[in-house]
Amino acid sequence: MEKKKSAVWTVGSMMVITLGGKLLGLVRDRMLSVNYGSGMEANAFLTASRIPRVFFDTVFSSAIGACLIPVMGEIMVKRGKKDAMRFAGNFLTVMCLLCALMSVLGAVFAGPLTWLFADGYDEATAALCRELTRIMMPMVLFAGVAYAFVGILQSLDEFNVPAAISLISNIFIILYYFTLNDRFGIYGLAVAFLAAWAIQALVQVPSLVKKGFKFYPSLSLFNEDMRKVFRLLLPVMVSTWVLPINQTVNSRFGSRLFEGAGVAAIEYSFNLYTVIAGIFVVQLANYIFPRLSRESASGDPDKLRKTLGSTVGITLFAVIPMTAGLFVMAGPVVAFIYGGGRFDAFSIEITSRALRWMSLGMIGYAVQFVLSRAYFAGQSGAVPLVAGAVSIGANIALSSLLAPRFDVAGVALASAASFTLNGLILAAPLRRRGMGFTDRKFLVNLAKQVLSALVMALAAYGVLRLLDGRTGKLLTLLVPTAVGVAVYALLVTVLRTDEAGAVFGLIKSKLGKGESR
Repeated sequence: MEKKKSAVWTVGSMMVITLGGKLLGLVRDRMLSVNYGSGMEANAFLTASRIPRVFFDTVFSSAIGACLIPVMGEIMVKRGKKDAMRFAGNFLTVMCLLCALMSVLGAVFAGPLTWLFADGYDEATAALCRELTRIMMPMVLFAGVAYAFVGILQSLDEFNVPAAISLISNIFIILYYFTLNDRFGIYGLAVAFLAAWAIQALVQVPSLVKKGFKFYPSLSLFNEDMRKVFRLLLPVMVSTWVLPINQTVNSRFGSRLFEGAGVAAIEYSFNLYTVIAGIFVVQLANYIFPRLSRESASGDPDKLRKTLGSTVGITLFAVIPMTAGLFVMAGPVVAFIYGGGRFDAFSIEITSRALRWMSLGMIGYAVQFVLSRAYFAGQSGAVPLVAGAVSIGANIALSSLLAPRFDVAGVALASAASFTLNGLILAAPLRRRGMGFTDRKFLVNLAKQVLSALVMALAAYGVLRLLDGRTGKLLTLLVPTAVGVAVYALLVTVLRTDEAGAVFGLIKSKLGKGESR
């Protein structure tokens, strides 16, 4: 019981810290939108900042966590902490050198990369994008160090500091807007983003020292542990390409829409989408991944299956109403978060359209994020590799078909479909592996949640139509949202879904404790 309370407390504190970071991320994005709108500078900056992140994400990001955490967890279980530290030092040395190499290559080939990501830009926008890309390419190195530190800390059961790094870096960028933006403009903003990534690495060092991490630099590439990493690395890399490559596809098609303004619309909407899903999904997956790795190493498939089933269940309990609510409330959300300054009515309209159709992929995004961790925990990358490749192909094909007819809505819908397809492919083989969790009870609970979310969406839409511009942006957003949340909570309670019982029971016990004090 104490262990369960500790887990709830850890995930809860992670979510609170992450919420703070995500809210500051929205403030950061709003500062960009009101200062630069969806014009040339904004589009060039958004693409230039995306290039090093895609470079890192496609090659190292999830691969660092997906390879480092399971192998380090296995070493700790079987050989002890000291050997795990030596492996982490070796891993960190190798990855830093690879990330440094990628940074240099990205700066050298900034021109071709700009064309690859945004072939629809005019020459002035493309030239600015190239210059900003060269400034920001060292982000790959700083991100590699930061993510490696995150993986090491999570392997050592420290979750709050890794969750807080984006909060700290977002504060730094926001301060730039208030202090130096008028003087240094978009070029200074690129330097601020670069410095923020370096800060994400630096703030984790005290916690690493406190946890007893000792850095043993080593360039050994062919010892048993690193061979295991490299066996995992390629399939893990390909399977985690879905998000960054889909973003690249979206950016390329967006650059052809509305004289390049489609890039800003898709980028802003995707940032909102991942903020809303990421507050819950990413932190839960990050928390559960080291546990799945240890359970896989211990050889207990029944425990692994139960952990995975409960994780997917609680994830869907939160994400299904998010999907329905965001589809209905996309307009008020975008107007409140980004509207104002140079982000005019047209920018709000096209961004809202992108967000509405992109939201349909949130369930698939959440499921594939959790299920891929189950495969990586078992040091298996073949199924995620296939799922990722099929998903990327589907997004390219659907974007080609839908973007010319439905502009940003078509690009967003193609992205949503690709996430959903990815999740379905990952779920299919789990039963053969002894991790099947979609039994009758799970499906009944899922049906209840979907029904509750649909009624919730109708209620929110009805309230939104009643308000119909009669109130300010904040009330237009909050009132329908509050009604929708209340309706969903009531229905899942009346229908007695297992997840509602667990969540509301926990809240009730906490409130009871507070009263007894």
